[in-house]
Amino acid sequence: MATHKILLAEDELALGTIVKESLETRGFDVVFCGDGEEAKTQYTAQKPELLVLDVMMPKKDGFTLVKEIRQMDEHIPIIFLTAKSRTEDVVEGFGYGANDYVKKPFSMEELIVRIKALLDRKSSQNNGSESVEIGQYSFNFAKQTLTFSGNDQMLTHREAQLLQALYEHKNELTDRSLILNTLWGNDDFFNARSMDVFITKLRKKLAQDEQIQILNVRGYGYKLVC
Repeated sequence: MATHKILLAEDELALGTIVKESLETRGFDVVFCGDGEEAKTQYTAQKPELLVLDVMMPKKDGFTLVKEIRQMDEHIPIIFLTAKSRTEDVVEGFGYGANDYVKKPFSMEELIVRIKALLDRKSSQNNGSESVEIGQYSFNFAKQTLTFSGNDQMLTHREAQLLQALYEHKNELTDRSLILNTLWGNDDFFNARSMDVFITKLRKKLAQDEQIQILNVRGYGYKLVC
């Protein structure tokens, strides 16, 4: 099995060492850096397949580092490790180009699942397959289509964005405010009502597979179950 090279940037030595060793026991090749500047240097030299970056680092913070890396590579998967819990901090990370985030404290199993999901998605894209399976449906974000038994349904751009956001955290709770701030720009009442309308539309378009549900978890957000 091919070894995937991961660049890990974390200024807490004890935590970084634990994460590095845990990933290496799972077969990953890990380049460990203690600050943002070193991470930038190692990124250029080592050419990793995926980045796991702390947000708050000396010399160069994670947001700045991602902004610089995205100017060189738009596609490398990036996961933020963050102790920040405010939604706006998470939204800021996505705005700079992160693909996912894990809040401290976290379990290694959660981090590994997210790493594997991003690497699998990258592999599918490299193989020319842009579609993902959602139950019995095939979802193509680029073409904005949902396919069931060979029949295509066209999605609007916003429907496709919303379904992609739910799919990236399928079978997990997805924060309502996070989606609103990311896709609509803010989480005011009118945008919230708009999102509810789009959720209803997606439920109808996914209704041919009875095993798929978009659950509304009151007070938190939505969960795509498939």
